[in-house]
Amino acid sequence: MSLLDSLNADMIKAMKARDKTTLSVVRMIKAALQNEQIKVGHDLTAQEELGVVDRELKQRKESLEDFEKAHRDDLVTGVKAEIAIVEKYLPAQMSDAEVKTTVQDTIAEVGATGKSDFGKVMKALMPKVKGKADGAKVNAMVKELLG
Repeated sequence: MSLLDSLNADMIKAMKARDKTTLSVVRMIKAALQNEQIKVGHDLTAQEELGVVDRELKQRKESLEDFEKAHRDDLVTGVKAEIAIVEKYLPAQMSDAEVKTTVQDTIAEVGATGKSDFGKVMKALMPKVKGKADGAKVNAMVKELLG
């Protein structure tokens, strides 16, 4: 089942269950996918769809941080619920150990020796972990292992 089919099925379920939060989030993801498809001018690949959903998750996480800093507990709960719904459409996240192993393998693969090779490592690494690991966590891990 494609992501769009899954979104349509979940949208119908949410409508029947009168679940406004899920319905709203699913509609936003669907709109983001359609906008991206118009932008690129072709049907999205699975990787491109994953990138759009990942971007939606990142936006919500940034909002969550902002709301927590502003002590807006009323908004924090809603955004946490949205994050849980968006995460449902992403593949399972890699554990810290899996990320570390992948980073170490990639460093060995590209022959990186120091911080000057950071860009080379990230270029080779990101396609492997896209959607499966948080970019900030991967970035920090690469810096740690190269430093």
